[in-house]
Amino acid sequence: MGFKRLLASLGAGGASVETELAEINVVPGGVVQGEVRIQGGTVSQSIQGLSLGLQAKVEVEGHDDAEYRRDIEFTRVQLGGAFELQAEAVHIVPFGFDIPWETPVTMIDGQPLRGMYIGVTTELDIAHAVDSGDLDPIQVHPMPAQKAILDAFVQLGFHFKSADMESGRIGGTRQQLPFYQEIEFYPPPQYRGLNQVELSFVADGQAMDVVLEMDKKPGLFDEGSDSYHCFQVGLYDFQDTDWAAYLHQWLSEVGSRRSWF
Repeated sequence: MGFKRLLASLGAGGASVETELAEINVVPGGVVQGEVRIQGGTVSQSIQGLSLGLQAKVEVEGHDDAEYRRDIEFTRVQLGGAFELQAEAVHIVPFGFDIPWETPVTMIDGQPLRGMYIGVTTELDIAHAVDSGDLDPIQVHPMPAQKAILDAFVQLGFHFKSADMESGRIGGTRQQLPFYQEIEFYPPPQYRGLNQVELSFVADGQAMDVVLEMDKKPGLFDEGSDSYHCFQVGLYDFQDTDWAAYLHQWLSEVGSRRSWF
């Protein structure tokens, strides 16, 4: 019996954990709900803790300047305290998990953004050993304020190019996470001379910083350049501005100074 308990405490032949999400479609600042189902093994086990996290695949620059993708967990919450799980017993823990305001979007207008992966991770702490469950993907849709900016680009004739999540920080913003999302657009013919525009959102519970950059070159954001622009949008009063007109004015001013169009 002692040997079986040792194996169980290390996760061998012991409890298993499965997370079921009630709804995989969420928005930043929203809540994902579901339940964690813990199935007891052949012997009783001491469960030290249960937690949920959010994980993203992020572009990270290596020592040789080569980029690779790494799984980065950017939030984790504990669900309850320690308890004793009896053999063959089933323990169900319902949860409501807050989605951070800075969480990157993975869906726009019902279409997935290529390369964007975010999911819920589950960890069961079994008497000094940790059993990690599978990654349960979620689909993060834009908040209304974010959707207004994205719609403005579409109204101006921009087309989606690509999106990625990059390790690092955007200076001068309210950023808290160790990475940020870039959404890239191809410009319409009216903005000749412009190769692309990159868009980043950095939000909290009241407002978001919208970061735009034209013709971005490899490296960090260049805040001193007139092709870099950061402005604030309120999450609850964004309807008061014509964002297509606002974006067109900025693009036209920069393009005129640089004789792009």
